[in-house]
Amino acid sequence: MSLLSYKGYRATITFDADDEIFVGRILGIRDFVSFHADNVAELKASFEEAVDDYVATCAKIGKSPEKSFSGNLMLRIDPSVHAAAATAAESSGKSLNQWSEEVLRDAASRAMT
Repeated sequence: MSLLSYKGYRATITFDADDEIFVGRILGIRDFVSFHADNVAELKASFEEAVDDYVATCAKIGKSPEKSFSGNLMLRIDPSVHAAAATAAESSGKSLNQWSEEVLRDAASRAMT
């Protein structure tokens, strides 16, 4: 999976073989914002323009633009998994938040490669 980043927004990129274009979509927001281009340089410019247009449109209509992620994560997990994670965190001398962030970062990094 290919990702672009700009002003705190991230987008996923795919290639449309039928139309022979790159297509992108901003991730992590409820609004649907997409963009496309014929080549990588144009794709990056199109993404930045899409983000800027999204922010400007939100301002024009009096809406706060959504940000991709706040940094707060609420999970509902099996109590035994919660207990095991808390024990693992404590045994490594970390808070559950610190330990969870490291585990999630490592898993996300492996998934993105």
